[in-house]
Amino acid sequence: MATAPKFVDSTENVRIAYYEEGNPDGPTLVLTHGWPDSHVLWDGVVALLADKFRLIRYDNRGVGGSSVPKPVSAYTMERFADDLEAVIAAVSPDRPVHILGHDWGSVATWEYLGRPGAQDRVASFTSVSGPSTDHYKAAIFSDLARPYRPVRFLRAVDRLLRLSYMIPLSIPVLTPALTRVLFSGGRGKVLLTDGVPRGQRFRSDSVATDLTNSLKIYRAMTSRSPAQYRTDHDVSIPVQLIVNRRDPVVRPHGLDEVSRWVPRLWRRDIDAGHWAPMSHPHVIAAAVTELVEHLDGRPAARGLLRAEVGRVRKPFSDTLVSITGAGSGIGRATAVAFAEQGAEIVVSDINEEVVTETAAHIAAAGGVAHRYVLDVSDAEAVERFVAEVCDTHGVPDIVVNNAGIGHAGNFLDTPAEEWDRVLEVNLGGVVNGCRAFARRLVDRGTGGHIVNVASMAAYAPLQGMNAYCTSKAAVYMFSDCLRAELSAADVGLTTICPGVVDTGIVRTTRFDVPEDKRADALAAQARAEKMFAKRHYGPEKVAAAIIASVGKGTAVRPVTPEAHLIYGVSRVAPQVLRSTARGKLV
Repeated sequence: MATAPKFVDSTENVRIAYYEEGNPDGPTLVLTHGWPDSHVLWDGVVALLADKFRLIRYDNRGVGGSSVPKPVSAYTMERFADDLEAVIAAVSPDRPVHILGHDWGSVATWEYLGRPGAQDRVASFTSVSGPSTDHYKAAIFSDLARPYRPVRFLRAVDRLLRLSYMIPLSIPVLTPALTRVLFSGGRGKVLLTDGVPRGQRFRSDSVATDLTNSLKIYRAMTSRSPAQYRTDHDVSIPVQLIVNRRDPVVRPHGLDEVSRWVPRLWRRDIDAGHWAPMSHPHVIAAAVTELVEHLDGRPAARGLLRAEVGRVRKPFSDTLVSITGAGSGIGRATAVAFAEQGAEIVVSDINEEVVTETAAHIAAAGGVAHRYVLDVSDAEAVERFVAEVCDTHGVPDIVVNNAGIGHAGNFLDTPAEEWDRVLEVNLGGVVNGCRAFARRLVDRGTGGHIVNVASMAAYAPLQGMNAYCTSKAAVYMFSDCLRAELSAADVGLTTICPGVVDTGIVRTTRFDVPEDKRADALAAQARAEKMFAKRHYGPEKVAAAIIASVGKGTAVRPVTPEAHLIYGVSRVAPQVLRSTARGKLV
């Protein structure tokens, strides 16, 4: 809850109620809101920033403790910019402030930054779902003037049509009466909240009155020609855009041209609707903190580096990737491939010698790798490992659960403890990695990607590889279920299903066969090694498939021609594979 209000006089005898809280010795952050909100919108964000910032939030004119002017002309963005200017002058007359704005509060901030001298009063601006009307309109009409570029032309039409929502909201008498009824009682804290959980619906108890009073914003906006805008609205201060991909009005592609006017620009796209301050307060708080701390002299955080517009970077620069089983085979190849594309790598393996070699190889090529020794089948060890990685390096953006072991032998010939070991490593290792990393990816709120390495054996039954096929089929189904669960948090998941790949796994595969057949088994193992080697299909190709799948958000990715072929057969004629596993076609 905010402190008791203080007041400052703005233009036209309007009094603005503002609220001061947080760390009085921290940098000053002014928070501005839009319709139908009040300063309460920021409750969730304020709770996360109070230790570091001196926080100033205020009620727009017509809302909460501020004055309620009657003329429609009092609700133009120029007048809202007057209010922001008055608040800044009152709370920080000698030092520039940082601003965090949402909706019309953000639009008003852009308006203020277009005034002479205003950019000397602001150190940075983080804008959420509230573009500059000048920039937004200029981009629309620029694209509308080029119908020979159909994609951009249609997107501009889409953006223009979406702005038509303001027309019904600008109808006098009828719309205020309807909205007062709709938002009265407890409905005001439910409607227009993107369906966020009850505890995150930050709305004032007076929301019905507030939104009715401030509906004049829309009458003021629709009274102007849509084609009226400035083309010289340049902003020299650092600006950070929080772009909500599911915002129904402010479309992400409508902000693609902002760098034309803002040379120091950062952009973060998040999987959120319009009311991101309610649904993603931790994401917004972290973004503001990273920007302000960087401007104060700290090295830029990895997420801020990725967000910087115009910065030349490799495809996975400023990305942290964790890979298990990285001492050899697919794991090592994947670590090297990601490092070549700019990623910082966390490599882990149960074998200290080989994982050290992987890290040294990456470092020798100019990359950054951190090596850990890890038994993925030990759930407690995995949790300790993940906690240490996240505390030391940050939450990885990409997690590759690759560690696994081979096994051959019929079920009746395989000791129970060996069967359990295969599942503990191949399935349990994936489950342990996902359990520890996925929670942290979801809590971070900025998405990410998980890659679970299964096998063609996941959908190709083989009686001589019972434990291995079962473990990989379980990884396949587990991944399908988890993918659906994580999609709401914008965390992608890819299941990689390699076929015959020369990784060295055959040499380390245990064969459980009766003693009288051991010689035959060893001969079969030798033939398999030669066949894998002659195939000339190395782990580097699987690594390339993993990287491509992460970039495209692919759900299931067979690798090698036979993996694709058998995957297709498993979908349309699974009985063929079952019959083949029995050693006959019928």
